[in-house]
Amino acid sequence: MNETRNYNSITKHVGWEIVYTGFILILLCFFIMLCTFSTMEEGKVTRFVQSFVNTLCILQGGVKLDQSKVVIPPSADIVRIESELGKVLQNLKTYSRDLGLEGDLTFSSTKKGLVMKLSDNILFDPGEADLSSNGKIFLKKVASLLKKTSHPILIEGHTDNLPIQTMEFPSNWELSTARAVNVLRFFHEEGGLPPNRLSAVGYGEFQPVLPNNSAENRAMNRRVEIILTKP
Repeated sequence: MNETRNYNSITKHVGWEIVYTGFILILLCFFIMLCTFSTMEEGKVTRFVQSFVNTLCILQGGVKLDQSKVVIPPSADIVRIESELGKVLQNLKTYSRDLGLEGDLTFSSTKKGLVMKLSDNILFDPGEADLSSNGKIFLKKVASLLKKTSHPILIEGHTDNLPIQTMEFPSNWELSTARAVNVLRFFHEEGGLPPNRLSAVGYGEFQPVLPNNSAENRAMNRRVEIILTKP
């Protein structure tokens, strides 16, 4: 009986030490993670957070990730710098900065792959599908960078919701498709990209990135997207 009483007494005294030790270990792990993050690239930290959230599949309040708004917006920074796509991305960003195209050229990483969004005024005159002279110069450089990759390339044409009705383009579908196909032809005929890596599609005004309620938003919706798709 005395032995049992002594054992219970010892257990009561030891319990808090176990909890305290566990708490200290958690703090230690936390500070190790902080030190690690301070020396990591931003893209790697973002990938870690995204992976952690996907693993737990739960957010504050018990809401699952796939039922909530986007926690981490699509970003090209998620692409590994040392990867094939990462090197191409860095070259494209440098080239766009040199040309002063930051406002007309954006990059993102989506489920489809690495997406390069080009404002239509980089490549085309208003209402036209033929590539402009400056557009050809720009695409020639882009093609030389894309040749260093092995990823399939999807070219998407998009317009705003302002109607077009000409003999050549009865609707925005024809205009967006013609623009995408002309970029594809240039990549193959002038850029030397193999045709089996290329595909094109036109969406007209039906996949806007912003509401078509202002001139600025419509300008953002008039675009060509060049996507290095995931295998």
